Amino acid sequence: MNILILGPVGSGKSTQAELLAQHLGLPHLSVGDLLYYASQSDDPEARAIKEKMEKGELVDHQTVLRLVEDHLKQSEHASGTIIDGFPRNTEEAEMFPLHLDKVIYLKVSDQEVEKRLLARGRGDDTPEIVKKRIEIYHQETEPVLDYYRQKGILVEVDGERDVDAISADIQLRIV
Repeated sequence: MNILILGPVGSGKSTQAELLAQHLGLPHLSVGDLLYYASQSDDPEARAIKEKMEKGELVDHQTVLRLVEDHLKQSEHASGTIIDGFPRNTEEAEMFPLHLDKVIYLKVSDQEVEKRLLARGRGDDTPEIVKKRIEIYHQETEPVLDYYRQKGILVEVDGERDVDAISADIQLRIV
């Protein structure tokens, strides 16, 4: 079973993906983590990834798709996987190499996203960058929801509740 978890930055995608992966006994692929680790070496691609991420911008499609595809070739993903943080736009959704069974959308308001991100206090979570990330989400990623809605695999979940309530809701709705 292959499941995507989508939602704005700070919506709890990684937390819910990890809980669902544990529940289903599947690996969890966080594309944000994948990009972070790819940015840690000292080659030109790593520096370009790091620069984009520090500015709150999206890393280019080709780089992200290549990294995701390479990672999904690992044997641990043969039975399925839970993915969060990808695809980030319709173009990536159309090029996504994996058959998807469900796409879980964590609905969280802009105000809640801003509150969560500013509260976690990471260096790249300044008010300006947070606003930019929210704006990019609305422009780039929200259209992906319609793409999966038309395919009949989108499941919308209220992401403004406590972690356990959201997790239980997701588990009930993926059957």
